[in-house]
Amino acid sequence: QVQLVESGGGLVQARGSLRLSCTASERTFVMGWFRQAPGKEREFVATINWSATATYYADSVKGRFTISRDNTKNTVYLQMNSLKPEDTAVYYCAAGLDYGTAVTTQRYSYWGQGTQVTVSS
Repeated sequence: QVQLVESGGGLVQARGSLRLSCTASERTFVMGWFRQAPGKEREFVATINWSATATYYADSVKGRFTISRDNTKNTVYLQMNSLKPEDTAVYYCAAGLDYGTAVTTQRYSYWGQGTQVTVSS
């Protein structure tokens, strides 16, 4: 059972930046970030394949967020720049067994506990 631990959330003003981290208890393959705002369904944010040669982003964050990973540390990062109030949500890290990228929750087998990101206007 892979354990995922997220960190880096918090309160930031609009146009500010935050970096989220997610460390896995063992090596993982596809990794991704999702988010869920109050009263809304969990939505895809970004994904990266096992070798960090492919990434994919939701249109709402493209050009502002960057996903990366360091396999020597079993860690994936989400650098979030130019944050907007609509980015406010609980952000979840996820890991799966695919070698490629994945945008749906069904493709992921393991989930972190979530970290709150709040962007004030």
